[in-house]
Amino acid sequence: MKSSLKVTLITIATVIALVTGAIIYTIATRPKASTDDNAAALTGARANSHVLDSAGPDAPTLVEFLDFECEACGAFYPYVEDIRNQYDGQINYVFRYYPIPSHYNSMNAALAVEAAAQQDRVEEMYHRMFETQTEWGEQRVPAADLFRSFAEDLGLDMDLYDEAVADPATRGRVEEDFVEGQQMGVQGTPTFFLDGERLELNQLTDLTDALDRALAD
Repeated sequence: MKSSLKVTLITIATVIALVTGAIIYTIATRPKASTDDNAAALTGARANSHVLDSAGPDAPTLVEFLDFECEACGAFYPYVEDIRNQYDGQINYVFRYYPIPSHYNSMNAALAVEAAAQQDRVEEMYHRMFETQTEWGEQRVPAADLFRSFAEDLGLDMDLYDEAVADPATRGRVEEDFVEGQQMGVQGTPTFFLDGERLELNQLTDLTDALDRALAD
């Protein structure tokens, strides 16, 4: 074999090996969406649902369909946090996306939260959205850059964040919740389900009363 041909073949083989190694490394290190191993066993949740509080499959499961731009969801947020503290270790709390199309930044907010979830920071971004809602909600100005700054503040890998936000699969993940919410009878936000049953809330205590009954049973 001529030396020039031998060198060429060695070079090609080296390039192929490097490219193959890079592909394997990328696949192996790509972050997965943050999920709870028991989510699929919880009534009203999916395998990829975000379980913020886990007390096991035998505990009551409270599922909230929410829109991060929804003012009612923002008003409920402190109350939900109180409930999570009050029933800590006794219930499962799951949130699911329901971005209302008429809300200008609701989908962008959901994409940002889901992108953070892929780096195991879903709860931090969940809190950031509601804590800042009055700064960006109910406006006809894109807030994607603001949401990106939240990701920077949380110390996320920004290349992976940008990739996730732009990935159609991320939007598809959000839309899965929206479509299933419609199938379950969600018409607005927030809508709560307790062990798969939609709750009709006329006053705040209706939620805690329902949880108390579920725990007693």
